Amino acid sequence: MRYIKQAAKQTRQDNQQLVDRVRDMIGRIEKDRDEAVRAFAKQLDGWDKAEFRVSNDEIADAKKSLSETFKDDFAFCKKQVTNFAKRQRESIGEFEDEFGEGIILGQKVIPVENVGCYIPGGKYPLISAAIMSVATAKVAGVPYVVGAAPPREGRGIFPPTLYALAESGADEIYAIGGVQAFASMAFGCVGMKPVDMITGPGNAFVAEAKRQLFGQVGIDLPAGPTEILVIADASADPALVATDLLGQAEHGPDSPAWLISTSEQLAMQVIAEVERQLTTLPTREVAGAAWTRWGEVVVVDSDDEAIAVSDAYAPEHLEVLTANNDYYLKHLRNYGSLFVGEESTVAYGDKGVGTNHTLPTGRAARYTGGLWVGKFLKTVTYQRLTAEASQRIAPIIGRMCASEGMLAHEITATVREQRYAQRRRD
Repeated sequence: MRYIKQAAKQTRQDNQQLVDRVRDMIGRIEKDRDEAVRAFAKQLDGWDKAEFRVSNDEIADAKKSLSETFKDDFAFCKKQVTNFAKRQRESIGEFEDEFGEGIILGQKVIPVENVGCYIPGGKYPLISAAIMSVATAKVAGVPYVVGAAPPREGRGIFPPTLYALAESGADEIYAIGGVQAFASMAFGCVGMKPVDMITGPGNAFVAEAKRQLFGQVGIDLPAGPTEILVIADASADPALVATDLLGQAEHGPDSPAWLISTSEQLAMQVIAEVERQLTTLPTREVAGAAWTRWGEVVVVDSDDEAIAVSDAYAPEHLEVLTANNDYYLKHLRNYGSLFVGEESTVAYGDKGVGTNHTLPTGRAARYTGGLWVGKFLKTVTYQRLTAEASQRIAPIIGRMCASEGMLAHEITATVREQRYAQRRRD
């Protein structure tokens, strides 16, 4: 592999201050509860109203303020995502079978009982995130979902976001942002029911809050700055490749955009196209900074080498624009979501083609996938034995316990062997 453009070796900003700040906020909210939440909400959200929960009248007003076109578009995206989630749910089965005479083993699938879903409202209010989290949780069968989003300038939740939360099925909605939102959901503050799991994207403070609250509650997955990697060969359109790289780079100045190509000519053309498109791109200040600092272009000698390099990057979003797309689909292993062919693009997955947009970053795709209906489900097991089967396996399990030095465990097996043997004699 040869780098045509390589990001300078650098470490992301030391975040010890951020870690300490979030720890202090969570600690204060756990101790002082609503009082601390109200103080942070006033300081950080400009929210000084008594109530955080959004009323039905406020939801109705938001609905009235939106165009029918927006509502129709939202309905399409929600249908795509929920239909895909339903198919995923159908793929997760329960079973019960006999594994040896008298030994019945089974699997049950149980939804998480209470989930909190956060929708960020910073530079880009991610309206579609409500579908990805709330609607998917509802497909899984979660009985109670609380939605939260920050108020804008202290006035309330951005109307399209509020509409999205309500239409996606949130049972309660709260106008609250950032760390205080996640801590409130975890501890049950300002009228919320304590939840068992929290989900949602956000800035570095949000990501750190989720990390620190993990254990107190479950989380969807930790997420850092968004990423895109494009694999393209000589058959690809360099202008389209550049467009897709910049489309994702506009998320923020710390969003990596990577290109792997089997054609050095194509690689050079893409670099030139990126620079050309940046001159007119509305978000060039952000996208340009991301490309300058984090953009990389790698030239390789074969499809197999492109696959190996891509798997090492393990990108969040991976686009394949080649003459051998099916080969890549078959052999690629590490990615959050894969977009095959020029007809698909990351924006489709981000906003509502059907797959979920909450995906692993920072090479986490090596060991996990993204948010899906299964994240809201617990796959649990059970055992049921006859007395004869229990007597039969007790000596085996007892010896295994003894070999580990766990003698009290051994006794629990031995007493059963003796009990059921006595019953048979009687």
